[in-house]
Amino acid sequence: MAVKWTPNLSVGVEMIDDQHKSIFEKANDLFEAGKQGKAKEVIAEMFDFLDDYTKKHFSDEEAYMIKINYPGLPQQKEAHRRFIEELAKLKEEYQESGGNIVLVIKANQFVVTWLTRHIANMDKQIGIFAKNL
Repeated sequence: MAVKWTPNLSVGVEMIDDQHKSIFEKANDLFEAGKQGKAKEVIAEMFDFLDDYTKKHFSDEEAYMIKINYPGLPQQKEAHRRFIEELAKLKEEYQESGGNIVLVIKANQFVVTWLTRHIANMDKQIGIFAKNL
């Protein structure tokens, strides 16, 4: 599932938006690789990227929320924890299956769906809160 970054996905906090854009680019790379029959090679890179990305992005985002005294921090931390947990399950499935196309599609859909919903339902609230400070 390809997805393009659009202004309606903007949180309004440059650091957060820039990091979100990079994850969308990676998800699109995986989608394109799947269309070209190269997804098996790319998914391992995607999992490595997501491991690093989630550690940095979630840490940066949570630090920003602490800095602005954002009241939704506990819910954000829980959502981040669940994403990391689901990602670990997908990575385990990948290692067990050898990266079949069904898993590639599942991983891509999970990342794109989670991100768009998380940004729309939770992260945008950070931007609204910060703007009203």
